[in-house]
Amino acid sequence: MSRTPAPSTTTTTTGPATARRARRAEHRAEHRARADYTGGVYGSMLAASVLIGAGSLGSFPRAELVLLLLLTGVVFWIAHVHAHVFGARLAERAPDRRGVLRVCREEWPIAKAAVPPAVAVAVSPVLGLDVGGALWLALSVAVAGQVGWSVAAARRAGASRRLLAVTATVNLVLGLLIISVKIFLTH
Repeated sequence: MSRTPAPSTTTTTTGPATARRARRAEHRAEHRARADYTGGVYGSMLAASVLIGAGSLGSFPRAELVLLLLLTGVVFWIAHVHAHVFGARLAERAPDRRGVLRVCREEWPIAKAAVPPAVAVAVSPVLGLDVGGALWLALSVAVAGQVGWSVAAARRAGASRRLLAVTATVNLVLGLLIISVKIFLTH
């Protein structure tokens, strides 16, 4: 008596399951890439705007400026998480822990983008810069971050060299507008 092997169920159970996992992974990667770059551009622009508003900061201006940059980034991150979770997401379904954590991760680049300008302020004394020089250094770092995030996003999306140049130019012009406001406000 010969035995015929039982039909394999792995193709029917792992096939669709594997496809679902692949679609979810692709969706997460696509969403993460979009959120990271968008948040990075937005966070860099936010940091530049904070630097514009920084005037006389008291007796420890560098420490206060570093805190102002980092805390503003965190506050805007919280605001974005709140808007996503309780705004757009609430209309679809009630928020759950996993969804909230996902949104927190996706929006984190907004807060993270404040770190390079804050580090620039923190190291400015080593470079021999006064508070005004520290502000300009940090503003330059924020604008460079804004341009860099936008170019990285366009490059990852497969944009042509022309489109890379356009996005870099647009973000540089936006950064120069922010710098122009600082020049106007200080003179």
